[in-house]
Amino acid sequence: MTAQPPYLIALNLTERCNLSCAHCYLDAKVLREGAQDELGTSEVKKLLDEIAEVGPEAMVVLTGGEPLLRKDIEEIAAHATGLGLMVVVGSNGLPLTPDRIAALQNAGVAGLGLSIDSLDPEKHDAFRGREGAWIRTMAAIDACVAAEMPFQIHFSVTDDTADEIDTMVDFARDADAMVLNVFFMVCTGRGEKYSDISPQKYEEVLRRVAHAARNEKRLMVRAKCAPHFKRIAMQMDPDWQITSAHGYDAGGCIAATRYARVTPNGDVTPCPYMENSVGSVRETSFSEIWNTAPVLNALREPKLEGRCGACEFQELCGGCRARPLARDGNMMGEDFLCSYQPQGGAVICALNPEPDIVNWSDGAEAHISRVPGFVRRMVRRRAEEYVRGEGRFEVTSDDLTLLARRRFGDKGPPSYVRKLRPSALTGGDNG
Repeated sequence: MTAQPPYLIALNLTERCNLSCAHCYLDAKVLREGAQDELGTSEVKKLLDEIAEVGPEAMVVLTGGEPLLRKDIEEIAAHATGLGLMVVVGSNGLPLTPDRIAALQNAGVAGLGLSIDSLDPEKHDAFRGREGAWIRTMAAIDACVAAEMPFQIHFSVTDDTADEIDTMVDFARDADAMVLNVFFMVCTGRGEKYSDISPQKYEEVLRRVAHAARNEKRLMVRAKCAPHFKRIAMQMDPDWQITSAHGYDAGGCIAATRYARVTPNGDVTPCPYMENSVGSVRETSFSEIWNTAPVLNALREPKLEGRCGACEFQELCGGCRARPLARDGNMMGEDFLCSYQPQGGAVICALNPEPDIVNWSDGAEAHISRVPGFVRRMVRRRAEEYVRGEGRFEVTSDDLTLLARRRFGDKGPPSYVRKLRPSALTGGDNG
């Protein structure tokens, strides 16, 4: 099997953390020096070289624990951007000061992902295990806006916080976030002792996320670790561009097909919630692991069981593989969080015809280079789909302006996005 290049790699740089979150998949530890077997600076750089070899347009997420506790993170980020990789940093926001944001921008970091688990400060602090965490994360958001650093908000949904989804959408939009990622937990790590969302609440929240994703003009709303989002979007409107049949990635599981995680000590896993190592980058190159690891190849051609194997949405959705693996040790078992009952119809296939080649004018390339890294790949794809639909084979700057106006209205995207310094956007044209 020839694997597709990855376009998202999560690097858990450290187990060190300044919080003790109830849901942490890594079971991060509060340590002064971190684990003794964490990859060193030179090892991480070598890994990045290997990632760039197999996925030259990949986005690399530097995360943890709390990755900003590593003193070499700017050096690591600069090395990655020098390779043409797009770099974002996932943080709880507590260590973010204006000076630190400036240092990350100068290292080429394209954006930050900040975790907010409730708009109730007491609830967020309890979830995060530290009093005062909420107010400091809010200060980090203000610092990002002031520095014109793109950021996205990560919201982990539980039964206790599910009713906040609509207000969280409003908050993310008003805060000038570019993206709201709505995460649905998988009970691994410390999270295995934490209550998960019920199937009924899960379905309800996904529908609300889908409606927000459709209606929001200046905020991208995405479901994460929720492949059933694609089924719901298809049921709502088969012709809606958000459906996976039209190539939209949000909601679908990309573990092993376009995504993998590397642990602090160099083990590669299909995703952060799958703890089974498929190889160590200390022993084997990342490219070899990506292309040949049996578990990754099994996930690329899954043989699903139970309701997932009988479901007409199995190709578009496929269910979460981490959940049955964590509960029953069976990676191909049915995703028990999904309440959908298969109807016995034919399998719905994604519409992925071989696209005609579309060229980009110099003006269009210059235009898209100013688009924040979080969304550049999606903008490129939508522009090419639009041009093909017009019967043309070249994207121009005017096309991108028209699509932006359709997406954001006459006011265009948020002003701080348009004013971003080039250093915050470089790192290769990641499409």
